[in-house]
Amino acid sequence: MNKLQRYIFLSLLTAGAMILSIIESMIPLPYIAPGAKLGLTNIVTLTVIVIFGFKDAFLVTVLRCILLLIVAGNPISFIYSIFSGVMSVIVMSFGCKYFNKYFSLIGISVLGAMTHNASQITVAAIMFENIMMYTYLPIMSLISIFTGCFVGYTSIFTTDNIKKNITKLIREA
Repeated sequence: MNKLQRYIFLSLLTAGAMILSIIESMIPLPYIAPGAKLGLTNIVTLTVIVIFGFKDAFLVTVLRCILLLIVAGNPISFIYSIFSGVMSVIVMSFGCKYFNKYFSLIGISVLGAMTHNASQITVAAIMFENIMMYTYLPIMSLISIFTGCFVGYTSIFTTDNIKKNITKLIREA
């Protein structure tokens, strides 16, 4: 894959992450845990980590957050999103690089989901100057297990299919 094809592919993945984020915000979830989401954008993030690596996943995450700020115009949401997205990319990249013998993409996805939620609670605790926000962490961690498994399974499927198609694209070129 040449440089131009790589940039086009990463641009499409960034657009896909944005679309998933917008769709995710429209999905009504049971009101068990306020602020809980499915983490659909982590499908794209984990896929980029596996196929392209940390730097590109970091770039896709930051671009997605900035573009969503421009589209949605919510600076508070941007603060939560950028901090938790970057922390999640760091943890999932570290997990893929050093712990792939011990964890599948499902386990790495669960780690990323837990990091994402812990980061968001940290941002909330700082913004509201209230350490009691961390009492919400066990509930969000439990939800992270389920959402992380879903994202992990989907990422395995997505990564396998993209790898096959990239291989086919390289052969045809």
